[in-house]
Amino acid sequence: MLAKGQTVIGMMETLAPKHYAVPEDRIGLQIGTLQKDIQKVLVALDVTDEVVDEALAVGANLIIAHHAVIFRALKSIQTDTPAGRLYEKLIKNDIAVYISHTNLDVAEGGINDMMADALGLTGLSPLEELHTDKLKKLVVFVPVSHHEAVRRAVFQAGAGSIGAYQECSFNIEGTGTFLPGEGTNPYIGQPGKREEAQEIRFETIVPESVERRVIQAMLKAHPYEEVAYDLYSMDLKGRTFGLGRVGKLQEPVTLAQLAEKVKQAFDVPALRLVGDPHKQIKKVAVLGGSGARYTRHALFAGADVLVTGDIDYHTAQDALAAGLCLLDPGHNVEKIMKAKVADYLAGELREKKYGTLAVASEVNTEVFHFV
Repeated sequence: MLAKGQTVIGMMETLAPKHYAVPEDRIGLQIGTLQKDIQKVLVALDVTDEVVDEALAVGANLIIAHHAVIFRALKSIQTDTPAGRLYEKLIKNDIAVYISHTNLDVAEGGINDMMADALGLTGLSPLEELHTDKLKKLVVFVPVSHHEAVRRAVFQAGAGSIGAYQECSFNIEGTGTFLPGEGTNPYIGQPGKREEAQEIRFETIVPESVERRVIQAMLKAHPYEEVAYDLYSMDLKGRTFGLGRVGKLQEPVTLAQLAEKVKQAFDVPALRLVGDPHKQIKKVAVLGGSGARYTRHALFAGADVLVTGDIDYHTAQDALAAGLCLLDPGHNVEKIMKAKVADYLAGELREKKYGTLAVASEVNTEVFHFV
């Protein structure tokens, strides 16, 4: 059985919820429809002619990309222009395009975490805080026989965390009553007969970002035809999400040594270095894409170096004067997302027994070459 487009995107938005995106960011479905079966998903950094040709060659009818194929509002689609020809090719071949941009940057496990992990950084925190996850309390009444199954399912879906503590809950046993109506198929009792059952009131904390996943997991594990549960908003704040990451290296290295590690980790032949190559580096800030305006954030966080793309001359001058080193491996290092997002989607599709496949684009969309 193939997954519908909306099902695949539901998996993608579990990884990178749309509300994480910065305002006015061009994300979501940009071309085509999700109301169709998806044979194969192609995960790409950019949507170019070569990438669309690759999608056709591998049989993909959905492209999930990081960079928008439609970045500015369209007044017309003229098929004698490069952009117009690209849109025409996508539409004629029924290839949908879905964009996950700054929401994938911000997300836990997203591009900035991928970059930080590739450099071996620990003790991560956002470079710029954008969102604080709201917390809710889930209360559900479960028959004793299924209490552990429901609790386990809810925890595995992401509920139950308070700070550094996991699987937090409160459980108390009591008596539930109900009268199954005509046409019902109750797990306990018979239609038309009032019933009492020993149940457990199970309470736990649910971050808003995983609310839908937790509720679905709870309902799937619960045996009742109609599940009695409540979801309350709380004043307590959960985890903070944002752009970029700041973390520490396991062992200090020189700036020159870190530069070599960056080249290897992000598969780039060269990079631009600002600062003393012999300076000892302990704390590192990373930000995928264009991060020139985040030098002050890196300084405020106490970073010795900022690893990001698209650094301009005057920003580099100011950073150097302030004592912040810079490593610019280019914007294209965000290609790290292709294989990792494809692996994530492939795993989710496989776990749910869909025949839809997910693969990473092999097209190199880097526009700069070193000569």
